[in-house]
Amino acid sequence: MRWRVYLSGEIHTDWRDQIVTGAVGNDLDIEFTSANIHHESSDAAGDVLGRPDDDFWRDHQSAKINSIRTRTLIKNCDIAVIRFGEKYKQWNAAFDAGQCAALQKPYITLHDASIVHALKEVDAAAVGWAKSPDQVVEILKYTLRK
Repeated sequence: MRWRVYLSGEIHTDWRDQIVTGAVGNDLDIEFTSANIHHESSDAAGDVLGRPDDDFWRDHQSAKINSIRTRTLIKNCDIAVIRFGEKYKQWNAAFDAGQCAALQKPYITLHDASIVHALKEVDAAAVGWAKSPDQVVEILKYTLRK
């Protein structure tokens, strides 16, 4: 069985690549998906409908277009990995975790200990909290091995 793993959250480090590389190196049968992680094109996703003059409406319009992808990929995944980085607040990642919880999709949070308190509710609904991409790979290895 090929698993579908959705990678959500922080876009400023290579954590996704580390997980994909680890999965490939361990011969895990996984299809990885993600939201658009190119910041500028994500912000401009709704511009095809006409660029609003107000930044609020531009963000609103682009968020709706981006949600076509994120909602579909979350709905169709077997498990999600939700990454919270140190530098920025990933409100979108928290929203993705909420969608996973509402859809009863298992998810693993990935973050360091400095933000445990802020994420206590998100972590409480998760099936695991990992501190490194390597730990995520180990969980996927364990889960997918016969």
